[in-house]
Amino acid sequence: MNSSPPPPAPSARRRLAALAVAACLLTAGCSGTADDAAAASGGKPDTGRLRIALVTHGGEGDAFWDLVRKGAEAAAAKDGIDLTYASDSDTAGQAELVRDAIGDRVDGIAVTLAKPGAMKRPVAEARAAGIPVVGLNSGMDAWRATGLLEYFGQDESVAGRAVGDKLDALGAEHTLCVIHERGNVALEARCAGVKKTFGGMTEMLYVEGTDMEAVRDAVAARLGQDTRIDEVVMNGARYALTAVKAVRDAGSAAHVATFDLDKDLVAAVKRGDVQFAVDQQPYLQGYLAVDGLWLYRTNGNVSGGGTEPVLTGPAFVTKANADAVGRFAAGGTR
Repeated sequence: MNSSPPPPAPSARRRLAALAVAACLLTAGCSGTADDAAAASGGKPDTGRLRIALVTHGGEGDAFWDLVRKGAEAAAAKDGIDLTYASDSDTAGQAELVRDAIGDRVDGIAVTLAKPGAMKRPVAEARAAGIPVVGLNSGMDAWRATGLLEYFGQDESVAGRAVGDKLDALGAEHTLCVIHERGNVALEARCAGVKKTFGGMTEMLYVEGTDMEAVRDAVAARLGQDTRIDEVVMNGARYALTAVKAVRDAGSAAHVATFDLDKDLVAAVKRGDVQFAVDQQPYLQGYLAVDGLWLYRTNGNVSGGGTEPVLTGPAFVTKANADAVGRFAAGGTR
């Protein structure tokens, strides 16, 4: 992976060119004009601001991705960056959004790798255009092979194994791990991690995540079929809240735990409706991805040295610390 210092940002190159023209104008015999300075800057006003695109696979209206975006916007405001955010849950659509950013000649791209194979070519196209690309949130095992400069997120396999250990400590015996998007490497890794360390029975249930009523019905149906299931592990805050309803529908005594959270999920933990949540800190992921690109373009820094990811989780949220986390969740940053 190329981690050499980047070329000067476009704004820096424009300033140097304009200064050169200005110096020429002050020199006897120079025939340059003020128009030459405008030409040196591409005919555009030099704002001195980098332009960065954040492209995710997040679904519209998903509170989780709102947190990612808020973190990115906070970093952009701090660093004086013009940030654009775009998302498409369809991998082909997400790839086209990356190509749109390349066509716009942005100074950096941050992208998620829910399905790494679909993103490898557009990432290569960005690199060929001289645009650095960093990863966040998903694709922990694929970011280097995909050609990304840096990665910010949670090791989902480690998080899953931590959940398996916690379930053992809680005395669970039969866990249903629900995957709401088939082929999503992050969700698959989580449930595989649970299965690896959990001492009891672990089974996977695949559901259609775009239809919450279908998720509720599928979980309730499986709980009704097997009363031995005493734990349901979900992969998102709104899915966990739906699972709570499904448990009630089935008349089951199973507990619900989840990866990821929002303010409503924190409240559910405080009430005891959800046993615990694993926080991967999405706000931090968005913040670090944008800030990492700014540091690279302005100072040649590469977080993790380009060889190791920067971890943002896992951290458990339980009744014991829900109040503390809840203060930040109420502000829309956890």
